Amino acid sequence: MELAHSLLLNEEALAQITEAKRPVFIFEWLRFLDKVLVAANKTDVKEKQKKLVEQLTGLISSSPGPPTRKLLAKNLAALYSIGDTFTVFQTLDKCNDIIKSKDDTAAYLPTKLAAVACVGAFYEKMGRMLGSSFPETVNNLLKSLKSAESQGRSEILMSLQKVLNGLGGAAASCHRDIYKNARSLLTDRSMAVRCAVAKCLLELQNEAVFMWTAELENVATLCFKALENSNYGVRVAVSKLLGTVMATALIPKQATVMRQNVKRATLEEVLELMATGFLRGGSGFLKSGGEMLKVGGSVNREVRVGVTQAYVVFVTTLGGQWLERNFATFLSHVLDLVSHPRATQTHVEAVYSRRCVSFILRATVGSLLGEKAQIAAAKDICQAIGKQMKAVEAVVNDANSENKSGAADVAASQHVMVCALQELGSLVQSLNATASPLIQEPSIGLLETVTSVLLHPSMAARLAAAWCLRCVAVALPFQLTPFLDRCAERLNNLKSSPEAVSGYSFAMAALLGGVHQCPLGIPHAKGKMVVSIAEDLLRTAAQNSRLSLQRTQAGWLLLGALMTLGPSVVRYHLPKMLLLWRNVFPRSLKELEAEKARGDSFTWQVTLEGRAGALCAMRSFVAHCPELLTEDVIRKLMTPIECAMTMMSHIPSVIKAHGAHLKASAAMVRLRLYDILALLPPKTYEGSFNALLRELVAEFTLTDNSANTTTSLLRSLCHYDDSVLLGSWLQETDHKSIEDQLQPNSASGSGALEHDPSSIYLRIPAGEAVPGPLPLGVSVIDASVALFGVVFPHVSYKHRLQMLDHFAECVKQAKGVRQQAVQLNIFTAVLSALKGLAENKSTLGPEEVRKSALTLVMGALDNPNPILRCAAGEALGRMAQVVGEASFIARMAQYSFDKLKSARDVVSRTGHSLALGCLHRYVGGIGSGQHLKTSVSILLALAQDGTSPEVQTWSLHSLALIVDSSGPMYRGYVEPTLSLVLTLLLTVPPSHTEVHQCLGRCLGAIITTVGPELQGNGATISTIRSSCLVGCAITQDHSDSLVQAAAISCLQQLHMFAPRHVNLSSLVPSLCVHLCSSHLLLRRAAVACLRQLAQREAAEVCEYAMSLAKNAGDKENSGINMNPFAPGAGSRRDAHSRHQGVNITETGLEGVLFGMLDRETDRKLCSDIHDTLGHMLSSLAVENLSHWLMLCKDVLAASSDDFLVLHLSDLIRMAFMAATDHSNQLRMAGLQALEDIIKKFASVPEPEFPGHVILEQYQANVGAALRPAFSQDTPSDITAKACQVCSTWIGSGVVSDLNDLRRVHNLLVSSLDKVQAGKGSSSQLYRESATTMEKLAVLKAWAEVYVVAMKIKKEAETKPKRVLKSTEEDEDDFGSIDELPPDSLITLVQPELPALSRLWLAALKDYALLTLPAEFATQLPPDGGAFYTPETIDTARLHYRNSWAPILHAVALWLNSTGFNASESTEETAAAMPDSQKHATSIILNQTPGTPPTTKSLQEINKDRMHLILGVSIQFLCSPRPEEPVEHVTSCLQALHTLLDSPCARIHIAEDQLLGVELLSVLHRLLLTWDPPSVQLLVTGVVQQIVRAAQDYLQEKRNTLNEDDIEEKENPLALGEGGESGGLVPGKSLVFAAMELLMFILVRHMPHLSSKVSDSPSHIAAKSHLSEESARLVAATVTILSDLPSLCSPAGCMTILPTILFLITRVLKETAVKSADNQVPPPVSAALQGIKTIVTLPTVKTDETQKQWTGLIRSTLASILEYSQPEASKPILDEVSILTAIALFLWSASTEIIGVQSLQNGCMNRFKSALNSCDPWVQAKCYQLLLSVFQHTNRALSTPYIHSLAPIMVEKLKAVERSRPNNNLELLAVQEGIKVLETLVALGEEQNRVQLLALLVPTLISYLLNENAFASASTASKDLHEFALQNLMHIGPLYPHAFKTVMGAAPELKTRLETAVRASQASKAKAAARQPPPTVHSTPTIKLKTSFF
Repeated sequence: MELAHSLLLNEEALAQITEAKRPVFIFEWLRFLDKVLVAANKTDVKEKQKKLVEQLTGLISSSPGPPTRKLLAKNLAALYSIGDTFTVFQTLDKCNDIIKSKDDTAAYLPTKLAAVACVGAFYEKMGRMLGSSFPETVNNLLKSLKSAESQGRSEILMSLQKVLNGLGGAAASCHRDIYKNARSLLTDRSMAVRCAVAKCLLELQNEAVFMWTAELENVATLCFKALENSNYGVRVAVSKLLGTVMATALIPKQATVMRQNVKRATLEEVLELMATGFLRGGSGFLKSGGEMLKVGGSVNREVRVGVTQAYVVFVTTLGGQWLERNFATFLSHVLDLVSHPRATQTHVEAVYSRRCVSFILRATVGSLLGEKAQIAAAKDICQAIGKQMKAVEAVVNDANSENKSGAADVAASQHVMVCALQELGSLVQSLNATASPLIQEPSIGLLETVTSVLLHPSMAARLAAAWCLRCVAVALPFQLTPFLDRCAERLNNLKSSPEAVSGYSFAMAALLGGVHQCPLGIPHAKGKMVVSIAEDLLRTAAQNSRLSLQRTQAGWLLLGALMTLGPSVVRYHLPKMLLLWRNVFPRSLKELEAEKARGDSFTWQVTLEGRAGALCAMRSFVAHCPELLTEDVIRKLMTPIECAMTMMSHIPSVIKAHGAHLKASAAMVRLRLYDILALLPPKTYEGSFNALLRELVAEFTLTDNSANTTTSLLRSLCHYDDSVLLGSWLQETDHKSIEDQLQPNSASGSGALEHDPSSIYLRIPAGEAVPGPLPLGVSVIDASVALFGVVFPHVSYKHRLQMLDHFAECVKQAKGVRQQAVQLNIFTAVLSALKGLAENKSTLGPEEVRKSALTLVMGALDNPNPILRCAAGEALGRMAQVVGEASFIARMAQYSFDKLKSARDVVSRTGHSLALGCLHRYVGGIGSGQHLKTSVSILLALAQDGTSPEVQTWSLHSLALIVDSSGPMYRGYVEPTLSLVLTLLLTVPPSHTEVHQCLGRCLGAIITTVGPELQGNGATISTIRSSCLVGCAITQDHSDSLVQAAAISCLQQLHMFAPRHVNLSSLVPSLCVHLCSSHLLLRRAAVACLRQLAQREAAEVCEYAMSLAKNAGDKENSGINMNPFAPGAGSRRDAHSRHQGVNITETGLEGVLFGMLDRETDRKLCSDIHDTLGHMLSSLAVENLSHWLMLCKDVLAASSDDFLVLHLSDLIRMAFMAATDHSNQLRMAGLQALEDIIKKFASVPEPEFPGHVILEQYQANVGAALRPAFSQDTPSDITAKACQVCSTWIGSGVVSDLNDLRRVHNLLVSSLDKVQAGKGSSSQLYRESATTMEKLAVLKAWAEVYVVAMKIKKEAETKPKRVLKSTEEDEDDFGSIDELPPDSLITLVQPELPALSRLWLAALKDYALLTLPAEFATQLPPDGGAFYTPETIDTARLHYRNSWAPILHAVALWLNSTGFNASESTEETAAAMPDSQKHATSIILNQTPGTPPTTKSLQEINKDRMHLILGVSIQFLCSPRPEEPVEHVTSCLQALHTLLDSPCARIHIAEDQLLGVELLSVLHRLLLTWDPPSVQLLVTGVVQQIVRAAQDYLQEKRNTLNEDDIEEKENPLALGEGGESGGLVPGKSLVFAAMELLMFILVRHMPHLSSKVSDSPSHIAAKSHLSEESARLVAATVTILSDLPSLCSPAGCMTILPTILFLITRVLKETAVKSADNQVPPPVSAALQGIKTIVTLPTVKTDETQKQWTGLIRSTLASILEYSQPEASKPILDEVSILTAIALFLWSASTEIIGVQSLQNGCMNRFKSALNSCDPWVQAKCYQLLLSVFQHTNRALSTPYIHSLAPIMVEKLKAVERSRPNNNLELLAVQEGIKVLETLVALGEEQNRVQLLALLVPTLISYLLNENAFASASTASKDLHEFALQNLMHIGPLYPHAFKTVMGAAPELKTRLETAVRASQASKAKAAARQPPPTVHSTPTIKLKTSFF
């Protein structure tokens, strides 16, 4: 392939490769040329042009395939436009000669087509440069058009289109000829030709005025004709032509109008023309007038669907503004279509017409109009509905109903109503909260209008009105409860009108069904209201026969709708419901029999409707309340259900007796029965299987049904991937809702609400806008098929066999069309059964069952109907899956092999090739591995059958399935498969799109199979990779959108496995172009691919997308180029004629994606767009912030070192805009954004005003954004969110002025008043839990503010008070104003605290009760708690779960601050709460209502509070769910910590030791699951509190013992854990629990402490440096560890001390590492402190333990000494810490213990090595420590050290004279050494003092400098001089006698000293004359962080 990359074709290389590979080589060269020519140097091209032209024109006659000829033509044209054009006419003539050639053989065809393609490309590229030659060319093409076959016709038409495009107006002379020749081909046999003609004529109408003037009617008629028997592609192309021509006729293009005097068509004429097609189809004007007037003959559906699409194209072409201006006219026209008798001849046709009209409205109004225009449109629709309704009322009220036409008008008006109301509903729903003006403006009267339709005589209209109300209520949830009340009231008032009963019950059912879309729900009482209305209707049904039917239906409908409210509501009404259900059906068989004899046809109708209704309500119950389905309830349900099953067999006789009109009601009963049985476990109705199966089988084999009804489920049961065979990809287009009408199964796409009113309250199936249940006849069969699949796996083998045999018999009996129908149904049922078996993991059965099934399936593999063949293949695969035996699979495969080898007919070849694919698909590569070779070879052979595209399609599809399922096993067949795929891609005509789609699938499957290998560089892999890339390039360039979609997913796979080899610079722009494709699947593929690319390479993606916009700017023909956010005109360009032009503007790709979110409705697509934007945002926003913020602001408005801070005002403005919007979702998002902004920026300083933060300037905005959320009519969830923002704002510390803070604070105060008054802002509109949510949010917000206030107060108390100097007070006082006085926040909270603390405690009690496990449900108060009602307990739990943690923390703080002294008098509590809560409170306080309150003592109250807080905490900490926010865990731990600060709580937890143990084990468990260091630190804090509490308690006990029992022998010290024996009991011992937990933390941070870890093979010895957090944690742990022995008795201490000392010394060893700045790490200080604590323990030194204790202390010291042995491998040990530890032992332990010779030597050696250390810091520290050792009171201990170490010191200090200190550290070391010597002098006895001074004084004097040296000395050296001098001056007077003696002995010393003193005095005098300098402090500059002594 590499050899193909040269400017000229490498002919040598071409000659050397095999014949088969040449086309690929040539194609690859052309691809390379295509890229190179544009970029190449013109002179290079001109040099080689002659040779190039030769090579290219030579290729024309080498029979190139379709993709090759396209590229060849493109390159030739490009070559001429870049190079010289001398020879272009020669080439053109050569092409024309080829076209004229009389050779009609198939072999010559590719050459002809290549010539045609070249001609088109020349004209397209060079246009008028070739001007003179065009008439001849056009004639030539038109001539050959007449005789060409279909491929030739398509190619010629495409070339003509290019000629027209290139020449523009210049080709006018040929326009008529082209039109005449082309138009007759619009009805060509070949669909590809029809498409090509449509595109050619579309190009023509740009310039040919006659097409949209004189010929307008003919063009329309032609288009209608072209739509007859068309496929989807033709409909899209022809509708585009028709719509565009009509739009041009109405508003012609300026330029054309200027040239000729044009008569423009009026809007009426144009619409009239379109309507003809909609209403009469293609047989328009060419028939005589008389025939047109006859109403008979149905409209051709394909024409209607095509014209529907044309309407949309028409409006879209004219644009949004045109639609806005002419909406009323357009609306009335479209609604007239559906009221025309031609459109509504049968019910199904009427539904189809409605679907079409709804589609027109949705596709235009929904995507072309901005919000304002949409609201205006809604008003127009309202008026249209009102007008219609007035007319209807006039007819209904007209007394003499002889008026026939009036009745017809009413019938027609129902369809108008349905369309208008559906569109109105969709509009309001998409406008969401923005639609509120529509409801609130009385002048529009939307509600009155819609409600009036509830009384329409037609059920369809009433249901549509109910649906519209549901849409309004979902868009504006605050209207839901008022609507329900209004309907209930009207229903009661108009009980006697059948329409009212029906209409208002529909409306109530619809509203109840919408509740689940409104998160705040409705008040619980509404459920009771609905039940009472329904009961009343059912009770009074029998009273009035005129109303009995409607009342029965209405009653059950309401009960069914009630079930959708879920278990929390239904639970209360269940007993009543069960009773109602039981009473509808006869109690016994006897009653059943008796019933048959009674009654007339009307009572039977009412009875059957009632039973159907009851079953429907049951089904709704089972579907929506699965939690309530206990075994008992199921048993009670089964009574009526079994009765219904028995009744089934009686119904035929009843129908016989009373007439066929009961059939529908009977079918409805069956439908409901099947539906509910499918939801129940089959085990519950095992006994009735026989009767049931008989019914089911009769149902779908059409035994009693004369109509040939087919099920609609077959497609959904077949595999999604088979869509290419079934054509079911049409389900995935934008036109799905109208294209459904053209599917072959019964009544496909005719879904409508009136077919099943219960769907008004059910959940809408995904992807549908309005529920559309299919007609009853189809629904019953669907239900029977679905239930058959559920039951079949539970049936005995015997019965399975009988049924399968019966199926074969049924197929045999039926003939013709009926046979097809029966077979389809049976196959769907069998597939459903096999699917059921697979899901149940059960088998098909023994040999005879398999055989029977196999016969059935194999028979259908040869069925002429492709859908049946497809189903048979699928069934075969599923059988193989459930049988799962290799021999069976082998048999099936062999059968198909034999068939394929012998069969020659298309049908069996396609069927059996699919069978092979399905076998592999369901048993996978392993199960069918041995057949792989045969399968592949057969399919590869079939795929080459060029005579039948169908065989190619099916065999390639199967091949793709096999490649997919075989995985790596296919690797050996990749090369032959790939080469076949490429060959076919290069030769199969593009019009066989299915073949190309399957080739794309194969290519994708191969790429996946090779997988990551594709990155490799080996020769074979490179070939495979380049073949894949060539394949992708060919499919990418195909004209069919599905093929392009396949290409995109192939490239996406390639990019995943070998990203380097996918060229993004060409891929991304092509994806961007596809974003505006009119094909949903292509848009989906493009976005899915962009999503993957943006994950890794977002920046490149955006860059390449922008380059597209830049290039588009350079060319004029860039299509439309507008901002997707500009409101009005192009803001939402329509989905159906998105121009192929590029639509990327300066907003870039992201702008386009935001624009798509506006108009796309497909869920998958939208979610991918969200993800793509997310990836782009996360990787690009930081560099390019302003761009993204602009974008987001634009979106909201339609409705570098770039930091966010720089855009803070933008951010706040955006959040403000959103928070104050109409739309509730937007308000939520805005408040959330505001909260995020406050959290992120609260601490960012304001650069221009130091001491301020940046957010301060936005106080007003924040306040203004929050205020509206607290108004009376705001929904609770928004108020709750706003409370959260308030508390964040107040607690953020941004606002420093109390008055500013008050504004926001007042909002919270007002909310608190509401809570105390017992009202939520929306108490009556939503369910009670909404009020719970709001109240808890208020309490949570106050809690958070209180927590922050207390924190600030605490910090202020610990900080030292600032003293303002009186002198600077006047200048400096602004500094003091700015800071909030530390207790100001508290002053805001303080007044509310009494009320708050009560409410908080009440909320915590509620929470505690609600978290009880289910088995304690009986202990819950029956009337609910302080803030929840028992009915909404489940939803309330969630709200408590969100808010308990801050409340707990606040309560702990409050109790701690009041010291548990606040008692709660019941009277006060009662006064603070509303009446509704008084009762609840009394329950909480454990009083029976009505008894006088028993006052508890403060102690009892406190105990209860402690239990509450500890209980809640322990319950939560036991197992916090992983999704809990970490803030809850930290709040809970902080609360515990705070609580344990107060003495009261400490005593409580210490008294009951088990409580402490429990708490510790829970904390231990928490640490196992929660990792963050912040949590671990808090845990250690709590553990410390528990241990301290225990210490205090024990100390108290010991003290009392000491006082009381001095006489008795009891030793107070023996108190504590471990007692006399020293044993600790796990589970009861606090010490053990604490050690367990602390050990866990230590090992988590220092794994090598645990022998288990360090011995494990996976453990690596390398020790990492502890992070700062870990260091703090380890330190805290060590501190607590060292406190534990004080809790034990002496014996207990001996048990735990070895462990504790081991851990402490190990920590010391691991963490005492030398650091650069000589800082002591926290763990080291903690360890040293711990050693001190333990060594000085008072309790342990009893006689029994003395020996053990001594051993312990000695070993500890020994191990410390051992650690300090220097080792090469370890990090350098910090000697200072180790020395400190040694010194601690020397200081604290007695001589007996550590006076042992070996230890003493060890200690001395350590000190010696430290003295000799080269690090002055170590020396300095060593001197300091020695000082403390020498000064030890116990001389016995210190003397050996003095003897051993003093001489070394003296030597060291003397040596300083020779090497004076160079820096402060060295100086410090000398100074410390001298101090030790001075101390020794002081310690020495008088008689030795002279000797001692004789050591010290000469040393000091040696440090003095003479005057010359002093001047040049370094600072440190001078400081030493000063230090020595001062010390000498100090020593002289101290020991005058000795000093003199020493000085006298050495006169030279004396002179040095005197000189120095003189110099010093002189310099002082000099200095005094100038300015007294500050004295130099010679104190040491560095101190130990912690003093241990």
